[in-house]
Amino acid sequence: MSDPDLLNARLEALEVRVAYQDQVIEDLNQTVIDQWKKIDALRRQLSELLDRVQEVEDSAGGPRAPEPPPPHY
Repeated sequence: MSDPDLLNARLEALEVRVAYQDQVIEDLNQTVIDQWKKIDALRRQLSELLDRVQEVEDSAGGPRAPEPPPPHY
């Protein structure tokens, strides 16, 4: 193989590697985006649940006393 052919082959191999790396990076980016969407949804759901628990505690009345131990203790 002559010098220009060797350089062209090496350049082509590098271009192929970069193309695959670009695709992998895009796939990883999409995965991160999807995970952030799920995290945001879970945060909203947790916030709503905390609000509901607080409402239930508030409507239950006075301060919560600790529960006495069961009779078998």
